[in-house]
Amino acid sequence: MLLLLVLIALTPLAWAAEPRELDWPALIPEGAPVIPPQLTPLHDLSQIGDALAAEAAPAARQQAPAAPVVKALDKQQVKLPGYIVPLEVSEEGRTTEFLLVPYYGACIHVPPPPSNQIVHIFSEMGVRVEDLYQPYWIEGRMQVKASSSELADAGYQMEAEKIYAYELK
Repeated sequence: MLLLLVLIALTPLAWAAEPRELDWPALIPEGAPVIPPQLTPLHDLSQIGDALAAEAAPAARQQAPAAPVVKALDKQQVKLPGYIVPLEVSEEGRTTEFLLVPYYGACIHVPPPPSNQIVHIFSEMGVRVEDLYQPYWIEGRMQVKASSSELADAGYQMEAEKIYAYELK
């Protein structure tokens, strides 16, 4: 009987540890404008003989670099799917600091999305760079805290506790 009471008492704690699953619209405050992504490629590689010349072109301007954020997400344990844009890569070919974005190519091949659609992620485990075409789930404690990198401004930050491949159900 005592064991049953202990298990019942601990059950809510186990449920409380489950991260809140978010989608990208949840990072935009109610009533704030939703800015559609600009998916026009930055560089027309078919017109450029040397791909390196494309990378030397000036970076595209970010859409809404100071977009409003959802303050209620601060310190929430969350899980969010997205694509990884590396900010630094180790000698072993892993990125441990990156931007999480809602669609492939954001910040690299197309203009960066609004800052409330970018999460700056820090991770001890990191992700292999050759796997960046793959979308991932990132779990951790969300911080409503702006940051700036050479690629884009982010409205949120997170220390990744878990990183795993996103797969359709």
